[in-house]
Formats: sequence, C-alpha cells, structure tokens
Amino acid sequence: MPSYTKEQREAALRELEECGGSVTQVIRRLGYPSRQTMYQWINQADASHQQTAGRPWSHYDPALKKEAVRLVSEGMDGGSVASALGVSSAAVVYNWVRSSETAKERETSMPISPIDDDSRAYDGFDGDESERIRQLELENDILREALIHLKGCGLERMTNREKTVIIDSLRLKTGHALKELTASLKISKSSYEYQRAAIARKDKYGDLRRKIVEIFEEAGRTRGYRYVTHELRSLEESIVVSEKVVRRIMSEENCVVIYNKKAKHYSSYKGEISDAPPNLVKRDFHSALPNRLWLTDITEFDIPAGKVYLSPVLDCFDGALAAWSISTAPNAELANSMLRAACAKLSPNEHPIIHGDRGCHYRWPGWISICKEHGLVRSMSAKGCSPDNSAMEGFLGRLKNEFFYGRNWQGVSPQEFSMMLDAYLVYYNERRLKESLGWLSPMQFRRSLGLAA
Repeated sequence: MPSYTKEQREAALRELEECGGSVTQVIRRLGYPSRQTMYQWINQADASHQQTAGRPWSHYDPALKKEAVRLVSEGMDGGSVASALGVSSAAVVYNWVRSSETAKERETSMPISPIDDDSRAYDGFDGDESERIRQLELENDILREALIHLKGCGLERMTNREKTVIIDSLRLKTGHALKELTASLKISKSSYEYQRAAIARKDKYGDLRRKIVEIFEEAGRTRGYRYVTHELRSLEESIVVSEKVVRRIMSEENCVVIYNKKAKHYSSYKGEISDAPPNLVKRDFHSALPNRLWLTDITEFDIPAGKVYLSPVLDCFDGALAAWSISTAPNAELANSMLRAACAKLSPNEHPIIHGDRGCHYRWPGWISICKEHGLVRSMSAKGCSPDNSAMEGFLGRLKNEFFYGRNWQGVSPQEFSMMLDAYLVYYNERRLKESLGWLSPMQFRRSLGLAA
C-alpha cells in the first residue's frame, strides 16, 4: 500500500469538498488514492469538516452504497463487501441493506391502479411529484386506519399466522418477492416458513372443532366453554379434553357468548309508601335446605309489540324457580299471584324469608297480607342497592342473555312472547344444567337428593 504525505491527504479532503462529497470525482481528478484509503481519510477527518447542510464528511457516496447493497443481495457477506469497497465495517454495510429494504417496503405498500397506456396513475394525481407523494401517503394512512377499525388492531399486532396467509396470497396475486413481503410485514423468514408448514399440516383438532361448534350452536350460542367441555365428556363416546383447549378452539371459531348490558328501564320503586322491613339476608344467598330463603324481583321485556313483565321467586337452595307470573302490566296482581303460587307448594312447617328490593309491590297491603297468612318473613334491600339482591339480578341477567337478547322479536305478540318465556322457565328448572349442581338441572338435583318426585 503506497504511503501519502500529510499534504496529499489534506489536498484530497479539500478536493472532496469542491466535488460535493463525491469520492469518485476526487480520485479521477487527483489520480490517487485508492477508494479504500480515501474513505479511511474521510472517517478519520476532524469533525469540523462539515457539508453546507451540516452533515459530517463521514458519509459515503450513494453510488458506493448502492453497489454494496447489490453485492449483499447477490450473496456476498457484509465483511467481504466492506473490505472490497473500503467501508469501515460490515455493520455499516448491513445498515445500508436495511435502509434499502425499508425504502422498498414504503414503495410496495402504496397501492397503485393501472391505466390504459400501461403506465401507472393515482386518483387525483395531476402530474406534480409532491402531490403524487401526498396521495400515496393519504391512501396508505386510510388503509392502515381501515385495518385498525376492521380488525381492532394495527398491522404490528397481527399474528404471524395471519401475516403468513397474507404473504402467500400476495405472492400468488402480485408476484412480489418473499424478501420484501416479509420485511414489509415485519416477520422473519424462519417464522414465515414455520407458520406456512403449520398451516399445511392437518388440523389435529378438526373433528373436535366441529363437535364444539355443534354443541355451542345447539345451546343457542348462550353457554360457555365449561358447559361445552361437560357436554363433550357426556357424549356416548366421551371426548376428554381440557377446558383450556375448548376455550381456545371456541375463540378461534368465534363461539363467543355476547353479554348485553342494557339500561334498566323499569323501576317498581314508588317511594316509601310503608315501613320497610330490615335486610335479613345481608348478601348471604346460601341455603342448606329448600324453601328457607326466597328472592324475588320484577323485570321488563320490551318487544316491538309491547311490554311484558315477569315476576319470579328464586330458591337459594339450588337456584330453582319456586313460581313465576307473567303479565303485560306491572300491577299488584302480577306479584301477588306469583307469591300465592309459591306458597301453595309449602309444607305446614316451612316459613321462608322472602327477600326483594324496595319496590311498591312488596309494600302494598295485598303482598303483606299473603306473607302474614303463610308465615313468610319479609326482608328488603337498601334503597337503590342492587348488590343486596345480586343473586336474583344474576338470574335475570342469564335469563335475558340466553332467551331475550340477540333475537328478532318483530311480529311476536305479547301473548306469544309470554308462552315462549314460560316454556324457557320450565326448561330452566327441568333441563338447564348448572356446574354448581354437578352438571344437573335444579329439579334433577332435587330428585338426586330425594327432595322431588
């Protein structure tokens, strides 16, 4: 390697400034040094050597960068490219490669549409380059925002499996190179190949997946993964699988129970029209025997043809409904008829606590008279405190999610609706399985204990 004097080095750096930073022009004008030596001088130069724009002279010629990227793309490693072109390190070369891939990613992510002369055009592009860029950026922003709203997340939150499906689709439709697609979607080639192989493999849960969807649909899309797991194990040819697997498959198949939370329109509270009895339950909704603790409330069903009201009595022993009344008017007879029907099933030595909210139905003379006649002990929640009757609120919530919400009630009369509601409440007592009862319905549970015929 030839040696150069200090004066030659300084002359080369001055010439570099006059040539606008072009190493190639300096070497052609001076006839020295080699490209590698010139870049070494540039990198060792004092920080005071600045371009007009303020960038240090440690930058490299764009043509050199392009050449380095080309050599790497052809299979040459970064160290060899750095040595051949006089670049300070392999890391610099790889940085250029990454920058080049990012630039390609931006170009390929901008949608274009063909026109008749086989060139490319963009909606609203009038020939000005800045306007063309603005249009591309706008379209890119719109597509990204659409993805967020349609999927609920941005591109960076897509799973590798989803990215792999997109890559395979684009390779087939557009012919884009795999390298630029993986770079644009930010997925490594190894992850892409793994997901591609996984997608090609037969789904080992294929039969189970179909059975889970079938059970979920048969339950009216109202029961969760615990119920589905129990049903799988209860089949004639029992399928034993963990709840975790069932939950994951249900999520993948979009078997999701939608819990609607709607404002409560109806309130039976009409003021303190009589003395309120104390809260004897104090949020302890457990009972060791039937007909020891009853809960009640009134709920409203608003259908297109009118309103229907339900007044049930819930037994805290097993969640069974002791009785219920259905009417199109929330009057005193709705609550009183329900209570009389429940009391008719009591034996002479049974005097349950009847707990409700502060609604007017439970404070009128008729209700109080029925309670006294049958020895029922009245109990009331605090004013406006739904947790004081949360077990009843929970039943009404399940009832509406499983029977009412998500259905089209157009064309159904109040009388037809009442018959359908009554049929569901019979099903709830007789056939709806509960995990807390060992996957038995309330009446099945009572029969297993010898408490019902």
